[in-house]
Amino acid sequence: MKKVTYIVLVGIALLVFAFVGAKLIPITLAPPLAATHKVDINDQTLIAQGEYYARVADCVACHTAPGGKPFAGGLGMQTPMGAIYSTNITPDIETGIGSYSYVDFERAVRKGIRQDNQPLYPAMPFVSYKIVNDAEIEAMYAYFMSSVSAVKQQNQQTTIPWPASMRWPLAWWHALFSPARSFTANPNLTTEQNQGAYLVEGLAHCGACHTPRGIAFQEKALSDDVSGQFVSGSVLEGWYAKSLRNEGLGLATWKQADIVEFLKTGRTDKTAAFGSMADVVAHSTRYFTDKDLNAIASYLHQLAPRPGYEKNWQSKADTTTSALRAGDFSASGALLYMEQCAACHRLDGKGAPRIFPALAGNSIVFAEDPSSLIQVTLAGGEMATTAHDVMTFTMPEFYHLKNQELADVLNFIRNSWGNHGSHISTRDVATMRRVVDHAPVHYVPAKEIENE
Repeated sequence: MKKVTYIVLVGIALLVFAFVGAKLIPITLAPPLAATHKVDINDQTLIAQGEYYARVADCVACHTAPGGKPFAGGLGMQTPMGAIYSTNITPDIETGIGSYSYVDFERAVRKGIRQDNQPLYPAMPFVSYKIVNDAEIEAMYAYFMSSVSAVKQQNQQTTIPWPASMRWPLAWWHALFSPARSFTANPNLTTEQNQGAYLVEGLAHCGACHTPRGIAFQEKALSDDVSGQFVSGSVLEGWYAKSLRNEGLGLATWKQADIVEFLKTGRTDKTAAFGSMADVVAHSTRYFTDKDLNAIASYLHQLAPRPGYEKNWQSKADTTTSALRAGDFSASGALLYMEQCAACHRLDGKGAPRIFPALAGNSIVFAEDPSSLIQVTLAGGEMATTAHDVMTFTMPEFYHLKNQELADVLNFIRNSWGNHGSHISTRDVATMRRVVDHAPVHYVPAKEIENE
């Protein structure tokens, strides 16, 4: 009995220590700037710069729900424990960030601590924003406070159940996985490549989606190192954000100009952005200057492949085109491909440039993780809307097909026209079907009030 009592007392003591420590962490590890730090929010040059940096940081895509007001929040993001919703970052005094001083704003963006001293969820890429320089943060503050329309919209509560929904334990996550850091130029890179590294690691926060995460949802690398894990591919909300490294299943088959074109228009002659990346292009990367796009492409193009990963992906001989043209549909999934896919993607799997993405030689098709391919086939998808192309095309959903049918046709696609990819099982399809079924419902009030 004494032993049980002792264990209980120790447990209570540890819990009290953890709670008190969590309250002290934001103060000690993320102290606010001096209250005297002021920003002229009426400086038109500063505001214009801030609009550009907000585009680079992709603030609008995350903080705007489909059909909602810009920056008013409500975008649902699925986690293993439940959905969280982006917050209102318009300058509304009551429901947004209108009462935030620059000190409050900088602390939230770069240190992940709200005005009320509560830690933010790591879905907010403050870990990346830590390296962003002062001038860019100041410009963003001027833009949000002077040029963004204030919207009175309450923030939607998370669906994560208690006790996992308690915020104070997040402070310990910050202490463990959000180190103080700054950007250091690599002397082995060119000036252009270092600018690309600064953008990729910082405001553009490419690693937030493209770097694998650990058991605590922490990014396994925040910059390029010997592990090669930085931007080496990761799955979020059922989408596989592919490797951006110069390896066969990454960007080794892409030219630097392809990367620039993709980020600027959401398409190339072979592929197109879909899922979350389509939103990134539509709201963010299409607004980048050519200088910044080329810097990013130059940096990504020089990233070495991970240890054990081939740089050169070699296609196999194409025996599929001739078989389909000869009416040979004996291969598993071939007949279904003819019935459901060939009209757009053609018998040779080459599609139509900038209209229907190619399946032959498309690195997204034979990526090491087929999650995105499965999800876009199940749920459909829409290309990014940009000024470059007159029309935006939509991939229809094939949710009605059985799991075996989907597995068959996707395996056919991943291993035809010279492609060679890993096997997709019916279990893989069933798992993705559950992801699609449990996608969060975005929050948009029936009537939004926009302040004058």
